[in-house]
Amino acid sequence: MASTSSFDVTTGVDMMEVHNAVDQTTKEITQRYDFKGVTAGIELDAKTKTITLTAPDEFKLQAIWDVLQSKMVKRKVPIQNLKPGKAESAAGMTVRQSIELVSGFSSEQCRDIVRYLKDAKLKKVQSAIQGDTVRISSPDKDALQDVMAMLRQKDFGVDLQFGNYRTN
Repeated sequence: MASTSSFDVTTGVDMMEVHNAVDQTTKEITQRYDFKGVTAGIELDAKTKTITLTAPDEFKLQAIWDVLQSKMVKRKVPIQNLKPGKAESAAGMTVRQSIELVSGFSSEQCRDIVRYLKDAKLKKVQSAIQGDTVRISSPDKDALQDVMAMLRQKDFGVDLQFGNYRTN
């Protein structure tokens, strides 16, 4: 009987790297000349996986967002997994923006991946949704490599990570 190989497709961010990027952003904005004497801040809530930016106006809020993105890129945190919300007015004549950290696929994204693979009509490749991940299996390891290449080429709105390789 032929053995089957499989891998999981997931998405997420390394929270430690996000924490480090937020710390570096905080340090940079406190030292920048254009932020001297201004109440601006950035807060990470690890439990709800959100980052909250506060600034006196939209221009400074955008500057903080740009610095945060550059720090995230340097720390290899996928920018696609940061979903910024709308800037809204806050207390004390400030502007606030929440940024959601995406970790794990939504059920809709899982269905999109499975549908994409079924439409490709790959022989002997099976996909199954398991919570917020998609497991792809096949007796042919080359077919799994082809699936990875196909998934990398298509944009699903988040960074795809491949892991949990197994051979049964």
